[in-house]
Amino acid sequence: MSTARTSTLANLRGSIQRLEAHGDAHDLNKVALGHAAADAVLCGGLAAAVVHEVFAEGHQSAAATGFIAGLAGRVSPRRPLVWVRQDFSEIESGALSMSGLCELGLDPRLLVTVRAPDTDAALRTAADALACDALGAVVLEVWGQARQLDLVASRKLTLAAQASGVTALLLRVAAEPRPSTAETRWIVRAAHSPPSVPWHAWGAPVFDAQLVRNRHGPVGRWIMEWKCDECLFSEPAAYPQPVAATPAHRPHQAQAFTERRRAG
Repeated sequence: MSTARTSTLANLRGSIQRLEAHGDAHDLNKVALGHAAADAVLCGGLAAAVVHEVFAEGHQSAAATGFIAGLAGRVSPRRPLVWVRQDFSEIESGALSMSGLCELGLDPRLLVTVRAPDTDAALRTAADALACDALGAVVLEVWGQARQLDLVASRKLTLAAQASGVTALLLRVAAEPRPSTAETRWIVRAAHSPPSVPWHAWGAPVFDAQLVRNRHGPVGRWIMEWKCDECLFSEPAAYPQPVAATPAHRPHQAQAFTERRRAG
């Protein structure tokens, strides 16, 4: 092994040791998701400038895409977002919808999408993007069980995110989790979304989000509703349709009508 390569490996090991030594949960910059139970488990919210992973089965790709778009909206509300997609992802699940992202409350003008021909190119592009501290977040979307996304690649992405302060969000569809340096790992499925009002065909996006890895605390599973106007997650309302408040003093006619019904 050459001297230069030995030195590079030694520097990388030292950087990783410093990263892990100073990775206390309370030292990380946190962004609240809005969902009280999830934020409590995460010690205040989602950590910035680290790597987070979101996994989903193939038929749940739309739900996972919406969920990671919500995470990106929380950690990068007014800064540019780079979304790197493997070509195969676009073939399987279609192109990202700018109007759909706008309906979720994100600003499409702040989004830069990059299509990569394969996993290697997607990794290089994401690493280059993470080096730009003008960004708020970088999404790396890869379909399938890519062998290139191993522990070494995860460490490199984590070090790049820490150096620049840019959050890395990995969207993995139709893949099995593998060892990584990710701060959190989520498995996301679509949840039932009742209509908000009778004349709407659908309601707010609702996710069945399972936190299966948390480097600094416990895990959990929650039903999380995305509030498009407020751009935050919350617990689903117990009564999704608006309910009129009961008047404090009912009219005399209403009281008489109630008494007649009781008497009958």
